[in-house]
Amino acid sequence: MLYRRIRDLREDSDLTQREMGEILNCSQRVYSNYERGDLDIPTEILIKLADFHNVSVDYILNRTDKKSWL
Repeated sequence: MLYRRIRDLREDSDLTQREMGEILNCSQRVYSNYERGDLDIPTEILIKLADFHNVSVDYILNRTDKKSWL
């Protein structure tokens, strides 16, 4: 699964993959693998991403086009 939305959210925040990796406590390489879909994103990381970008996990997973869970 390609996680296009986490790349778009990261770019919208003007962050590099390295910076996002630091926020999530992982390497740039691991974060890059998440964006490309080479690694499934663990639940804990999905929640951190959603909280950081103020979007729902469903939005990240392309289950909805609505960013907010409210």
